[in-house]
Amino acid sequence: MKFKPTKNVGGVVVELGAKESQLPGESPAKGTAPLPAFKLKKILVPIDFSQCSQKALQYAIPFARQFDATLTLFNVVPGYLPVPEMGVVDVSLMETQMHQGAERELAALKQRHLADGITTECIVRIGNPYHEIVVAAKEMNMDLIILSTHGRTGLKYVFMGSTAEHVVRYAPCPVLVVREHEHEFVSTKPVA
Repeated sequence: MKFKPTKNVGGVVVELGAKESQLPGESPAKGTAPLPAFKLKKILVPIDFSQCSQKALQYAIPFARQFDATLTLFNVVPGYLPVPEMGVVDVSLMETQMHQGAERELAALKQRHLADGITTECIVRIGNPYHEIVVAAKEMNMDLIILSTHGRTGLKYVFMGSTAEHVVRYAPCPVLVVREHEHEFVSTKPVA
């Protein structure tokens, strides 16, 4: 199966090989049952405001347009545990301020890039990013997660792990992982 851009901006074409099943709408071979319709109504797009996550949003927009799906822009503010060496720090106030800042940034991103008929909601949670993404996808019955990967290697990967890897492993729905450097099938106009 190959995904290719259409000549119209924002469109995606799926090409099937000779040995792959037909998509619904095409006449199935004699003796085979038709496949169920391919439906995407809810797409979760985790955003951490990096270029990589904004690239994932570039992939999500054509899917939302093509399937008339709702996009949920989702940000996770990492939870902080008070450390004695930090002195007197109001962790609750710090988390509240970060939560409000993320809400403002998501709203601005939505206003700049998604005001043209795509139903979009913005959600911010506090916690472990991969866990919150998986839980949200289950709670909201998402059909697809479109997620970016930062391509961490070495010690960063050992200590931080891969959010994308954990989401792929535990997600209740399909996950499209957009790599930082790859062959593009959508326009790479920056979303900033």
